[in-house]
Amino acid sequence: MHEHFILKVPEGIPHEKVGPILCAGITLYDPLKHWGADGEKKLNIGVIGVGGLGTMGIKFAAAMGNNVVAISTNPDKEGLAREKGATGFCCSTNPESMKAYTRSLDLILNTVSVHHDLQNYMQLLAKNGTIVQMGIIPEPMSFKQVPLFANRHSIAGSMIGGIKNTQEVLEFCAKHQIFPDTQIITTD
Repeated sequence: MHEHFILKVPEGIPHEKVGPILCAGITLYDPLKHWGADGEKKLNIGVIGVGGLGTMGIKFAAAMGNNVVAISTNPDKEGLAREKGATGFCCSTNPESMKAYTRSLDLILNTVSVHHDLQNYMQLLAKNGTIVQMGIIPEPMSFKQVPLFANRHSIAGSMIGGIKNTQEVLEFCAKHQIFPDTQIITTD
């Protein structure tokens, strides 16, 4: 194999955690880095979806020192989101919860991979805010353009990072002891 494609796994990362870091980990780390979540200015970051991808995003954004709001349709996910590092929780099926976070988030990472109303989440973006689509949805999604223009909102996409950022995420995980939730199943 060409050396360009070789990654060094730092000591301290359990072997069963490496594979998910190379998938879910880099998928969430790369957009956080690209949109400045690892910089000096701390952001208000929303993560839609409190599953495998979402919990990695919550852990990374919190470790980078940002204010993290987990966003879910399921109010029962609040405990898990806070356990992973979220400082806030927004239940998107609760109008009062949505109102509490309206125009407050600089960056939203959308990990949901089923068709949903994107417009519902756009209202959570602060002026100049960006929503990053990571959950792949085969059907077209629609949104209203006027709020985009009036608030300088952006809709972007991100799938996975390159070799350099993949090595960085491995080192970041080792340094901060951030690992994906995994389960080892043995068979006889």
